[in-house]
Amino acid sequence: MKDNGLNSIRKAFRDFYVSKDHYPAKSASLIPQDDKSLLIINSGMAPLKKYFAGLEKPPAKRMTTCQKCVRTGDIENVGKTSRHGTFFEMLGNFSFGDYFKEESLNWGWEFITQVLELPTDKLWATIYQDDDQAYEIWKKIGMPEDRIVRLGKDDNFWEIGLGPCGPCSEIYFDRGEAFGCGEPDCKPGCDCDRYVEFWNHVFTQFSKEEDGSYSNLAHPNIDTGMGLERIACIMQGVDSIFDIDTIRYILDGVLELSGVKYEEEGTESTDVSVRIITDHLRSMVFMIADGINPSNEGRGYVLRRLIRRAARHGKILGIKEGFLANLANRVVEVSGDAYPELVEKKEFIEKIIAIEEDKFTQTLDQGIEIISNYMEEMESQGTKVLSGDKAFKLYDTYGFPLEVTQEILEENGYDLDMEGFHKSMEEQKTKAREGRTVTDDVAWDTSFDSSLPETIFAGYEHLDVFGKVLALKSKSGSSEIIHHDEEGIVYLDTTPFYAESGGQIYDTGFMYTNDSEAIVEGVTKSHGLFAHKVRVTVGEIKVGDDIESKVYGIRRNLVARNHTATHLLHAALRNVLGNHVHQAGSSVTESLLRFDFNHFSAMNDEEIKAVQSIVNEKINEFIPVSVIETSMDEAEKMGAMALFGEKYGDEVRVVSCGEFSTELCGGTHVRNTGEIGAFKILSESGISSGVRRIEAITASSILEQSMDADMLIEETSTALKSKKEMLVNRASSLMEELKALNKELDVYKKAEMGNAAQDLVKNAKDINGIKLITKRFDNTTVDELRGISDDIKADNNSVAMVFAAVNDDKVVFLVSLTDDLVEKGMHAGNIVKEVAKAAGGGGGGKANMAQAGAKDISKIDDAFLVAESIIK
Repeated sequence: MKDNGLNSIRKAFRDFYVSKDHYPAKSASLIPQDDKSLLIINSGMAPLKKYFAGLEKPPAKRMTTCQKCVRTGDIENVGKTSRHGTFFEMLGNFSFGDYFKEESLNWGWEFITQVLELPTDKLWATIYQDDDQAYEIWKKIGMPEDRIVRLGKDDNFWEIGLGPCGPCSEIYFDRGEAFGCGEPDCKPGCDCDRYVEFWNHVFTQFSKEEDGSYSNLAHPNIDTGMGLERIACIMQGVDSIFDIDTIRYILDGVLELSGVKYEEEGTESTDVSVRIITDHLRSMVFMIADGINPSNEGRGYVLRRLIRRAARHGKILGIKEGFLANLANRVVEVSGDAYPELVEKKEFIEKIIAIEEDKFTQTLDQGIEIISNYMEEMESQGTKVLSGDKAFKLYDTYGFPLEVTQEILEENGYDLDMEGFHKSMEEQKTKAREGRTVTDDVAWDTSFDSSLPETIFAGYEHLDVFGKVLALKSKSGSSEIIHHDEEGIVYLDTTPFYAESGGQIYDTGFMYTNDSEAIVEGVTKSHGLFAHKVRVTVGEIKVGDDIESKVYGIRRNLVARNHTATHLLHAALRNVLGNHVHQAGSSVTESLLRFDFNHFSAMNDEEIKAVQSIVNEKINEFIPVSVIETSMDEAEKMGAMALFGEKYGDEVRVVSCGEFSTELCGGTHVRNTGEIGAFKILSESGISSGVRRIEAITASSILEQSMDADMLIEETSTALKSKKEMLVNRASSLMEELKALNKELDVYKKAEMGNAAQDLVKNAKDINGIKLITKRFDNTTVDELRGISDDIKADNNSVAMVFAAVNDDKVVFLVSLTDDLVEKGMHAGNIVKEVAKAAGGGGGGKANMAQAGAKDISKIDDAFLVAESIIK
């Protein structure tokens, strides 16, 4: 059989099924689209569920894909075994009511025996025990009857709850007796390692009903899945996915950086770390390329978990910090041809990994210190289980991954109260839910019978059109009429009103019949139906009415200006910051545009100025804005950029501002960039790790802001008793005066603090030779208390200080110990925890000095008594 590389196998599979008239769809993003049941795409058929369920029409009845997937369910086993990994690629061919079992199995056999040249005497097939049709097909293909194994429902029948389901047939490769159990009846289905399943053909031909019966589907489907890494193992004659050509190249990079030996006697523990880093690198690179950024929730947390886990194992191997970003390039090298987005976003990927790894380096040191303190406490208390609330605090407050906490505890012989952790997590979620505000834009059911025809949108060409009321629903529940001064939802056969989508706000305007008027306050759409939220001001609107719809033109024009400006902004950002920049969200209204984009750091003033300048330059060039409708393939050839989270059909709308910007977009735009007038950036900020946000305005909004600024300058001039042109000098003069006064104040305050330090020592309470100082300070910073502490420590021994700084109804406790007390075993961090607890707070720190916040100021004296009892 051929010794094919992983990339060659992927290409051979695609080419083979294209020759069988299959549409070669690109791998879907790892971020599921319109599927809340999944956090991350984890199988080849997951992005195609909408086609199998009949919710959407597939681009072709025959499809083939190589789908990138991430699964973390077995993450604890990654590195410990040769086959577990978080990232993998799934080859698949699919039929949506076209061909069925005979073609699927025959083509499968042709591919593996004639293209891959697998030896036929090493191949076995399993079928569902009652599937005589599949049995006969395998016999006809030439599979010996003794190598066709019938298995039960658990092994060879695919179903998830009610609905489409069916039998399946799996193809196995016999690795030889050396891998077997030695039993004479050993065959596929045995638990030993001899037979490797590598390709599953699912025949979706039934529907499971509520009574448990099965009915035949009118149009059976085919869904196959073959793990690319698994077939590569077979083709390359290796036992481990980590020995496949492309993955081994990444692993070798880990070995070069670490200098450790691999798979030699005594290297078992470091082997695990090497494999974890290798696997996690693949996942993190692909996830970032698909727009996932590290965060503390959802798929962002999965990514953060992988990066930080890999970074920690790098520390175990002794690799210098900041190594993951360097190794990421090896993933791009071996996979960039098949997945061009890796090459395009290479710099961005490396930056995100570097930033996250640097953050974790700081977090790791802090977290290890806190866990060490926890383990000391558990040792003194005679327990081996860390409480869930403490683990949750590490996760929530310090960003320390739960899995890393578990690993460190496990390595030191401790366990974790997972039930308590999840309880703390749920309590926080409950608080968050209670804190949310509930909006009620449309407080009634707006769903209609799907048999209604899709609304014709005429709003690109016309702002005033005539149509007919197809259906309606009043807020009171009527489906026949909306009365005067009542709100409701109206569905039309034709509309000029743009429905909110793609980040662009809805149109507003008016509707008229011969004897009624209504204000259109909002528009949404679903499955091609436009829902117009209206308030009837004259007469009444009824089903069947002929109606005139008129968009408020000035507002539409303002929105169009801002929308076209976002396209110019997007292109300008890519020019200034790099091609890794991609839209991550947007909001376009009549008064403001908001644009979210992928970038690894805050923009500096020069970059912001450059972007703003480029956009205004393109506005002043009066570039014609063209709109064409074409196929997705043609749009891609034109270089059109697809926007984040948007779905596109076979026919797409391409909006171009000359050669400067070309994007797929369904929004409304100006006819010429000069109509935008002007562009001004208001702010640039971060909204999550790796995602930045720009807010900007155009045209008349800039004028309004300028008028507001003039008024503010006028009011400031009056307040400072200065002419407008002298404002800067006047403000600078006042600041110098204030600075001088503050210096004088600091001198007096420092002298007062010095005297206070001496008085505190004189009045300290002597407890068994230890001078205990407890003191409340109002309107004093913690830094000032640290200064007092340092002064006392400089001239004294055996002094324990417990200070309370009270500011704005908040209290912070500071515990400070002289060095001789620390040497005797006293620990400020442990003391301050108990002290703060008495006032409803908590915290920690080092042995010589620590601080903690608390909520109840009335309990400060109680806290001081706790300190005294601890010292005693």
